[in-house]
Amino acid sequence: MPSTSEKFVYALDLKDDPDLIAQYKAWHAPGQVPAAINASIRDAGIAALEIYLAGNRMFMILTPGPDFDADRKAAADAASEDVQKWEALMWEFQQALPFAAPGQKWVAMDRIYSLAEQI
Repeated sequence: MPSTSEKFVYALDLKDDPDLIAQYKAWHAPGQVPAAINASIRDAGIAALEIYLAGNRMFMILTPGPDFDADRKAAADAASEDVQKWEALMWEFQQALPFAAPGQKWVAMDRIYSLAEQI
């Protein structure tokens, strides 16, 4: 079970089109993400989730709560009509990273440096 200080970081690209990027950002503005999507994140035990954008590259930082289980979240998402509809809509704006596995959207990033671990 992950500690609350553990974080998962993922990367994904948006299609490199200023209009699509603007629409994607608008969908993620406060109050624009459907309530069912926010509820699915919270119900999964995710303590915090942020998405950052640089150009068309996105980074998602997920901070799990003590009850978070990634497999349970994936199964709940697969069974949720609301989540599947949202994912299909978001895929209109997103594109896989060049090195992503077939069908993979968000790619997990490996932490290679932490100041806290330095001498």
